[in-house]
Amino acid sequence: MDNRSIKKLEADLWESADLLRAGSKLTSNQYCMPVLGLLFLRYAYSRFKLVEAEILKDRPMRNGRKMPVEAKDFSAKSALFLPREAQYDYLVNLPENIASADLKNIAGQAMNSLGEVVNNAMELVEQQSEQLAGVLPKSYTDFSDELLGELLRIFNNNALDEVGGDVIGRIYEYFLNKFAKNIASDDGVFFTPKSLVKMIVNILEPTSGVLLDPACGSGGMFVQTGDFVNEAGLQANSSMTFYGQEKVEYNAQLCLMNMAVHGLTGVIKSGDEANTFYHDAHNLEGCCDYVMANPPFNVDKVKAESTFSAGRLPFGCPKENKNKEIGNANYLWISYFYAYLNEKGRAGFVMASSATDSQGSDKDIREKLVKTGHVDVMISVGNNFFYTKSLPCSLWFFDKGKKEELKNKVLFIDARNYYTEVDRTLNEWSEWQLKNLNAIVWLYRGESEKYTALLHEYRNALGSDKLFDEQVHDLTERVKKLRAEAKAAVEDADKREKKNTQTEYDEKISELTEKLTIAKEANWLYEKFGDGEYRDILGLCKVAYTTDDAKCDNKEGISIEEKGWSLTPGAYVGVVPVEDDGVNFEERMTEIHQELLALQVESNDLMDTISQNMKEMGI
Repeated sequence: MDNRSIKKLEADLWESADLLRAGSKLTSNQYCMPVLGLLFLRYAYSRFKLVEAEILKDRPMRNGRKMPVEAKDFSAKSALFLPREAQYDYLVNLPENIASADLKNIAGQAMNSLGEVVNNAMELVEQQSEQLAGVLPKSYTDFSDELLGELLRIFNNNALDEVGGDVIGRIYEYFLNKFAKNIASDDGVFFTPKSLVKMIVNILEPTSGVLLDPACGSGGMFVQTGDFVNEAGLQANSSMTFYGQEKVEYNAQLCLMNMAVHGLTGVIKSGDEANTFYHDAHNLEGCCDYVMANPPFNVDKVKAESTFSAGRLPFGCPKENKNKEIGNANYLWISYFYAYLNEKGRAGFVMASSATDSQGSDKDIREKLVKTGHVDVMISVGNNFFYTKSLPCSLWFFDKGKKEELKNKVLFIDARNYYTEVDRTLNEWSEWQLKNLNAIVWLYRGESEKYTALLHEYRNALGSDKLFDEQVHDLTERVKKLRAEAKAAVEDADKREKKNTQTEYDEKISELTEKLTIAKEANWLYEKFGDGEYRDILGLCKVAYTTDDAKCDNKEGISIEEKGWSLTPGAYVGVVPVEDDGVNFEERMTEIHQELLALQVESNDLMDTISQNMKEMGI
């Protein structure tokens, strides 16, 4: 199934589920968690069946039969074991008259409604995971059997079985996002886009150790880290220890569900004790190998005295106002992220763009931070990456274990004009764009072998060793030719076959267009860095020195100190000059003015004509 089809499936499932809510008496808040609970079960079941098949493949035999699978077999493969009564196919195939089925819950009591059966399934799942205890929704008796049965059937769409578990996970995340959009408040708390999370994980490259997200929301940082570690051939649960803080208990529940469905375990604290401004809930100052976060931006009215008492402020505290409050908490977060790191720790986080060059006490803190030599990479992100708000942001990266030759340098990347447009209001980085941006970091770090491996990956994906620019040209021509061929074929086809013919060609064009996109991304990268040596690219990336002393006599270099301790990538990478199009500006403006005057005359004449006609009609 291609990307377009998956997006349609997401939208169709959401529309169906949302229509049911509209026909019920449930509010969005009442509806959200139970629906996500059903999707959780559906995704968990998909992963269960996938892992079960893997386990059974190598299962020892006894008396001519394969030994039955056990819960411990699944935990070893980062999947959740599901008892029979909690498996999705069991629930969706129950008879309409539940009372006639003589079903008992885990307490041995008779169940007479579908809501009771689903509640029991949730309790059975909670028994398989200590961290899920008391987390899963059990309000399904608020639903009529008819409504609940329809929801179960909606999420049992045959297309989900065809596309596999990974796509079901994507759909789970899609619903998570849609509900986040509906329930999001205006306090700066919102769902972190997947491509930003992946960028952070890719640059930090977690392998083992302690990971903290002190504003963990729905747990996206943990899930992506788990995927990264597992893909590296390690087991996330044995290699990583996950800690999270989340003030909003609802978000913490989502986090635990999201982790569990991906087979991850962790310690997540929520409520007042998890307010990071006032509490280090896990006592992790100076202990973390990795810190990742998307904290709420520009939070105000943070109590200064309580903040001082909580500590974790290695560079001092932002200025308090007359009300004894911190007026903007961005640099509290930045200080915390640094303070949590151990002597080799790395941090990556999302932050408001304004924080890169804010003034006053923020500037003083930023100067001290830069002088540590631990600021590693700064990336500017454009508008429309967030689902609920259209705002630019920056990605910050710290590395206390930097190579000596990089200690007094910072890599700046301006990626505001590098993205894929999903729709009119949403942008993202594609998988290949994520790899390309990551490749810039590799070259900066001297890891050219990873860059070379990426070029091989491109060539394998394209199935050719030809130069990338040649492949772009060839594929562009092939797409044009195929479109023309499609048009002619549809026109010539019998009326009954026109739709099928168009669909057949659309699939071919889509496949070829996807290949062309890959070739363009490969060419984008190769044009800039060739066979693999970092260099500054005007308008894209620049390596700057931390201080004037670090720059020494390098006349071509630039220091952060001479830029007033700004960490805004645009201040360093510059702007690509616009080519002269040969048009005289003054002459063209005169022409435009004359054209506007002519249009105004035409408009007035038209209004006079309309007015005269209306008079003649007696209006």
